[in-house]
Amino acid sequence: MPGGRLTQQERQQIALGLADGLAYAEVARRLERPTSTVTREVMRNGGPAAYRADLAHRATERRAHRRRQPAPRGPQAASQAHGRDDEAVREYEEVFAGVFMQSGLPTMTARVLAALYTTDVGRLTAAELAGRLQVSPASVSKAIAFLESQGLIRRERDERRRERYIVDDDVLYQSTMASARATAHLGEIARQGVGVLGPGTPAAARLENIARFVDFISESIARAADQAREILHTKPERPEAPPATAP
Repeated sequence: MPGGRLTQQERQQIALGLADGLAYAEVARRLERPTSTVTREVMRNGGPAAYRADLAHRATERRAHRRRQPAPRGPQAASQAHGRDDEAVREYEEVFAGVFMQSGLPTMTARVLAALYTTDVGRLTAAELAGRLQVSPASVSKAIAFLESQGLIRRERDERRRERYIVDDDVLYQSTMASARATAHLGEIARQGVGVLGPGTPAAARLENIARFVDFISESIARAADQAREILHTKPERPEAPPATAP
């Protein structure tokens, strides 16, 4: 079984396999690679719908270049809290951003959102985001504007009058409820078509079925979100340490 990093040719085979609708396991079998290797490669590079072999290869080269850079020293050196592995954190953020991209977010928008979610304080300035993602402030500003318009982040000013962008415990709930309302709106529009096309016609029956389906889905999403909202405000319980045994 081949080891080491994926080659550009292997990435092209992954892209072709995804285009053919193959499962990750089948793509991995053809490459003689572990399924986890293919899954991680795809998810960190936009997901199955957005994966591009050339872009994925360039992204890998950039990551490798960053690893070869000497670590900064002195008081300005950035260090991971809680003893985290810096490279593992960066790789996880890329995978997390890939999930957002798979759901339809643009690449930079997904990276900004992933960076905010994986920051302990859950809030960063535009300059901090630009430095963390190693991109221009203009790129960050465009992503922030989109995320704000979707209600996925909010902004506030700190004691130094700097604007910070925040993902708090309730943002995901509000986003879920907005999705439920958008789904319900689709049902309303579909039901309007029943009257236009004439009750009892095949087209009207199709639209009525769509309306009933999305009604059920939107109501279920809203109900489940309301019931589960408190989970977003609850700290997970840590397992108790086993009692020490007597020597």
